[in-house]
Amino acid sequence: MSQQNEATVASKVSHKRVLIASLTGSSIEWFDYFLYATTAGLVFNKVFFPTVDPVVGLMLAYLSFALTFFIRPLGGFIFAHIGDRIGRKRTLVITLSLMGGATVMIGLLPGYDDIGILAPILLIVFRLIQGLGIGGEWGGALLLAYEYAPKNRKGLYGSVPQMGVTIGMLLATLAMTLMSLLPDEDFLKWGWRVPFIASAGLVFLGLWIRNGIDETPAFKKAKESGDISRMPIMETLTTHRREVLIAIGAKIVETAPFYIFSTYVVSYATGALDFNRFDVLNAVTIATLVTTICIPLMGLCSDYVGRKRLFMLGAAAMGLYAFPYFMMLDSGSTTMLLIATVVGLGIIWAPITAVLGTMFSEIFSTRVRYTGITLGYQIGAALAGGTAPLIATWLMDKYDNSWTPVAVYIVLTAVISLFAVATVREQKSQ
Repeated sequence: MSQQNEATVASKVSHKRVLIASLTGSSIEWFDYFLYATTAGLVFNKVFFPTVDPVVGLMLAYLSFALTFFIRPLGGFIFAHIGDRIGRKRTLVITLSLMGGATVMIGLLPGYDDIGILAPILLIVFRLIQGLGIGGEWGGALLLAYEYAPKNRKGLYGSVPQMGVTIGMLLATLAMTLMSLLPDEDFLKWGWRVPFIASAGLVFLGLWIRNGIDETPAFKKAKESGDISRMPIMETLTTHRREVLIAIGAKIVETAPFYIFSTYVVSYATGALDFNRFDVLNAVTIATLVTTICIPLMGLCSDYVGRKRLFMLGAAAMGLYAFPYFMMLDSGSTTMLLIATVVGLGIIWAPITAVLGTMFSEIFSTRVRYTGITLGYQIGAALAGGTAPLIATWLMDKYDNSWTPVAVYIVLTAVISLFAVATVREQKSQ
């Protein structure tokens, strides 16, 4: 075999290893993250936030969920600075360790009946640590794939870490679904804790895989040439303000509907509509499986039709789907619940999330890319992600269980993102 052929084979192996490392680490991080989200509406309102009024208890549980989104930008500031200064790989090891440790501690945490007010306080502390970890994780996992990608496959490679979001959610939902088969008393007492504690094994697996990869070519090249920003955050806010605002705006429709379709629907469908808990979790699980398959296909499609066009198509479809979604849920049919969730979360959301990271990466230069994409992503998530279930719960309570205001809210997120992405000037990958 010639040296050129050997180099080509080695390059392909390296690319595959990087994609596996990016996907595995991202999946584990989001598994830990979504365990909390899935459990919040089912358990935490009873175990950590007991109250006479069930709506207040549910809102407190979702508030603890939402708080993390406001700490995520701080995690982004810290780890994006490290990522743009010393490298993507080292940063990812730190974020995965933080996330995994906090998740295990939540699983071991006694409830309100055992230690009183200290229980919800510690729960929030561990959740905030999770927020710090995930705040820096996403950008690093994305750039690990994007900066290793061939020029004509940036969309495909950039979509792979996004699969980690849905795979992590799929694993978390499956874990909670299995635990939900237990009698309610056992599920509330110890069943929900099992996936949290078991996640320690997954974290060690992720660290082992990531230990076997090298730094990205783009960062190594920048480091060799001395093209490293001394103050990435200041430089980003000075020279890339417009791009950060675009990224924040684009993130709105990717995150708010997602948490309504995947998190809020669990409490809404089981509470207001009297669906069986197992049927709701099953619908979310199937929809998540569908979108996991669709994401890389949409990423590959964007390599041919463009990120902007595909994103705007998905965002427009999301706005149009808001009212039909709630109409299908309102029918009370388990079949319609499944179809509504699969179409919204499984199909319409897929092109939006598949191209988001690649589109972000292409509007920032290498020297501030980690910082730029992280700021846009995490600030957008803070504004529209964690608050979505809380806002939806508040709107339903304020308007006498009418879903119309929640549907209008979804439409509004689509309009904001369409406006933001309309200003993007598509360019060649850097």
